[in-house]
Amino acid sequence: MLKKAKVAMGAKAAGQAQGLSKSVLASSHQIWLAGLGAFSKAQEGGAKVFDTLVKQGEVLEARTRKAAAETADAARGAAMSKAKEMQAMAGGTWDKLEQVFEDRVSRALGKLGVHTSADVERLSARVNELSEAVNALLKAQGIQRKAPGKGGRAAAKTASDKAGTAAKAAPAATGTAKKAGKSAEK
Repeated sequence: MLKKAKVAMGAKAAGQAQGLSKSVLASSHQIWLAGLGAFSKAQEGGAKVFDTLVKQGEVLEARTRKAAAETADAARGAAMSKAKEMQAMAGGTWDKLEQVFEDRVSRALGKLGVHTSADVERLSARVNELSEAVNALLKAQGIQRKAPGKGGRAAAKTASDKAGTAAKAAPAATGTAKKAGKSAEK
């Protein structure tokens, strides 16, 4: 009996094991079918979802490009403004540097005794004034001035002797000559 009971129980356990195995197999088959159904649904709806995602991506890309372009334009404007500012500063610096250089060269030439064009112009004007004064004195004395170079050295000496005589005779002319000499020294 014991043996029969053991066999009956063993058969019962084996039957239960087989039933459990069939139940697990049926469940796994249903899970597999559910996965295939989900995959099929995903394929059908996936194309729609994909198209929707593409459209959203295009909108987002357009907004991003617009924002990037605005930022780039603002940066470009700021850079151009800064470049103009730096250019103006550099131009002013070059002008100052040029002026300093000109001043130093002018001082150095002055120390060497080189006269500037303004000095030469002042001296030329003064020489012209003195020539006019001498001519006026000669005319007042009734002496005509001979052009130097036509009569050689003797004519030049005679003209200078006459000018000296005329200068002694006219005290007003001497005062003018002294003033001219002082101006020329300056």
